[in-house]
Amino acid sequence: MNYILHFNQIDRKSIPLVGGKGANLGELARAGFPVPPGFCVTTVAYRQWIDANREMEQWFDQLKHLKPEQLDEIRRTGEKIREQILDVPFPDLIKAEIVEAWKELGKDYAYAVRSSATAEDLPTASFAGQQETFLNVKGEMPLIEAVKKCWASLFTDRAILYRAKNGLDHRSVSMSVVIQRMILPERSGIMFTLDPVAGHRHTVSIDAGFGLGEALVSGIVSADLYKVRNNGIVHRQIAKKEKGIFPVAEGGTETRELPPELQEEQVLPDEKILELAAIGRKIEKHYGSAQDIEWGMEGKQIYILQSRPVTSAFPVPPAKDNNYRIYLSLGHKQMMTDYMKPLGISVMRTLVPLDKSSACDESQAYVEAGGRLYLDCSEVMYSKFVRRKLSQVTMPDDDLSALKKAVLREGFEKRIPKKRMTRQTFRIWKLILDLYGRLLPRLIRMMVFEDPVMVYKRVNSAFEQELSRLQQSVDQRSGAERIRYVQEHVGGKLFFSLLDSLACTFVGIIARSKIERLVKKWLGEELSASIHKSPPGNVTSEMGLLIGDLADIARDYPEVANYLERANDSTFYKGLREVEGGDVFKAELDRFMEKFGMRAQGEIDITRVRYKEAPTILVPSILSHMRSNNPNEHREKFEQGAKEANEAIQNLLTRVRKTKGARKAKKLSHLVHLYRNMTGTRELPKYMIIRYFGVYRDAFLEEEKVLCSKKIIDHKEDIFYLTFNEIIALMENRLHTDVKKLIRSRKQLEMHYQKLIPPRVMTSDGEIFTAERSNTEAPPGALIGIPVSAGVAEGFVKVVRRLEEGSLGKGDILVAPYTDPGWTPLFHSAKALVTEIGGTMTHGAVVAREYGIPAVCGVENATKILKDGQYVRVEGTKGYVKILDKKNESVC
Repeated sequence: MNYILHFNQIDRKSIPLVGGKGANLGELARAGFPVPPGFCVTTVAYRQWIDANREMEQWFDQLKHLKPEQLDEIRRTGEKIREQILDVPFPDLIKAEIVEAWKELGKDYAYAVRSSATAEDLPTASFAGQQETFLNVKGEMPLIEAVKKCWASLFTDRAILYRAKNGLDHRSVSMSVVIQRMILPERSGIMFTLDPVAGHRHTVSIDAGFGLGEALVSGIVSADLYKVRNNGIVHRQIAKKEKGIFPVAEGGTETRELPPELQEEQVLPDEKILELAAIGRKIEKHYGSAQDIEWGMEGKQIYILQSRPVTSAFPVPPAKDNNYRIYLSLGHKQMMTDYMKPLGISVMRTLVPLDKSSACDESQAYVEAGGRLYLDCSEVMYSKFVRRKLSQVTMPDDDLSALKKAVLREGFEKRIPKKRMTRQTFRIWKLILDLYGRLLPRLIRMMVFEDPVMVYKRVNSAFEQELSRLQQSVDQRSGAERIRYVQEHVGGKLFFSLLDSLACTFVGIIARSKIERLVKKWLGEELSASIHKSPPGNVTSEMGLLIGDLADIARDYPEVANYLERANDSTFYKGLREVEGGDVFKAELDRFMEKFGMRAQGEIDITRVRYKEAPTILVPSILSHMRSNNPNEHREKFEQGAKEANEAIQNLLTRVRKTKGARKAKKLSHLVHLYRNMTGTRELPKYMIIRYFGVYRDAFLEEEKVLCSKKIIDHKEDIFYLTFNEIIALMENRLHTDVKKLIRSRKQLEMHYQKLIPPRVMTSDGEIFTAERSNTEAPPGALIGIPVSAGVAEGFVKVVRRLEEGSLGKGDILVAPYTDPGWTPLFHSAKALVTEIGGTMTHGAVVAREYGIPAVCGVENATKILKDGQYVRVEGTKGYVKILDKKNESVC
């Protein structure tokens, strides 16, 4: 039996036999890196022991049914499995081979015995720290006991929980054990071949301490931090190191206080820092990816103790050239930072007219990284004029703040390429000028010559006609011809069909800016928040009102309300017909779905499930509305908001007329009329896009049924893992690849990418930039954000990460990662809004102002810091959130 493999018999392909850790050590040793000698007890030994232990089958069956939230049951089950593994006698044949290999390496040495599971230290999952390590093991019996403990550590609470959370079959993971001659390092630590915090790919980051590296991993000591870039030390941070972990003569380790003269001494001399960084770069080059490396230094010799891929770093977009580039997240701007499937990415890149040779091409200005879209804004940022204007911007906007940090720092200008006017640059500026030329006449016409009420009707009417023509054209086609037609419409017509609605939006923004400036100039005050309430023409506000109507019907028919509590999507409408009032509720729901059924959370991704496909998504919002509002209260609030806005407007105009004269009052009146009737169109362009997406999505799903019936793809929605061109090629038998294998690989990548947090701004070096924000008015300990909707509110926190979880009580403070129009059903139940992402003109801000509820956006990690049931004060005017100790604290 193949129970033992020495490092010189192992390479990176040996994972099934020796796990990720063992395979990496063998690969490093065979490549000539300074690795202490050792061998692995293979997974064959573990599997043979498991197969011989009949009770393990029962334990695996129990583990299979455990859910991540069953922490007590996981703890009890894991403890019993570990006890059994440690109690069962060790197999003689396996023991004999381990002892023979140990003697061959030298029985008088101390050894490190480390777990090496087959699902750890992989390119997309490091699994670091899931199993056990035993250091300074001496003697035959302690060695065998350490191997058994490594096997048992496959069933620690954290290992079981990790597999359960990541959908891994407990049977499928095997355990190898690494037995490695232990060096006795005076200095040790961890090295990343990229900056793990800033993400910079050309920076080597080294943590160093005295004694064994476990002191750093366990967190009992602060480490020195060195950063190396371009063969030079660019950062040196010397920590006070009070303790260290050291081996003891009889075996094992102990924690000791360091002598005072060592506590603030630099652990590594500069020449060793550079030598270690050079080794790290060679290891990175060998593997072809960034590495997380454990190292130790005995005397003057540096040893590599482990190397694993860095899986937590967000991928850098593929480079177009060797120039330094700046990337801005589309997801942060569109309030949707989740992973997007390949078809969602493909549709969005096709839609954008920037930097493409033909309508059906995908935009080269938008690039994919980690399943998210980024705008390559480098060419624009190379412009000195743009950078100067950017430096002058004072409005609170996280995107602009992060971009400022990236391009206004020292050294950026030196990295700008000398040849700036490339074909790509020309295309971008040509489009900008083209759009300016198309929008300017529209803006002038709407602001000066047209009645805004009639403009809104005209724009809506034209859109509905175009949508009807699209639906007819799509229905008349099938197969590849249908998908190609959709592609042509996405790339050639969609964007430019939005110009009138975009012009409406800009008119509203311009009018508001002018009003604020004139009120400040003429009256010396800020514009009243009441003026923003309940404007006409906001489709998203209308959606919220219709949710309230549905809630009122459910309240009138208790059987409907009870049914909604237990409804599921597959039988939703059938069950609704069987309860009293179900037909009335369904009629209203049909009216809702006709206009808003294509909306969803994260709706810019066409692959996301829509309301009309999963009506239960709306149920928490309907039930929350029933609990939080009286009958017809939502309509009354909207009407009251409109009344307050009109009163504020009349008051404002009266004061301007008295102090500045009729002429200026008339000018202001015109601007207010424009603003009130155009600000609602802020949501219109996106609404139009999503209505178009509804037609496209239906076409994809119909063609998917054909592909499934022909066994070309296996499952519903597999088509979403292909791009536009791949789908067309597949339908025309031109896709020369195993499509099922391609889809499986992309699903595996999706599982990894979903866990990553996308940066707002990043560079081609992988360096990450975040927004900087300060608030002198905020009290100590407050969470700082952007003030986007005036007012102050106190209430209990309700954290909602997904719309389906959106069950709010009356007076709850809605805390969410972001809100897009799909979240609007929750707004009637919320007393205030707090989001992690967003700014003054994002969806949540606009709707919060219209509903008259305080809101603070851009509060970093709000959904992690704030907990359900905490009592907080939301300062929408000053831009912060304060956690209160007592409910009866007064509002400041």
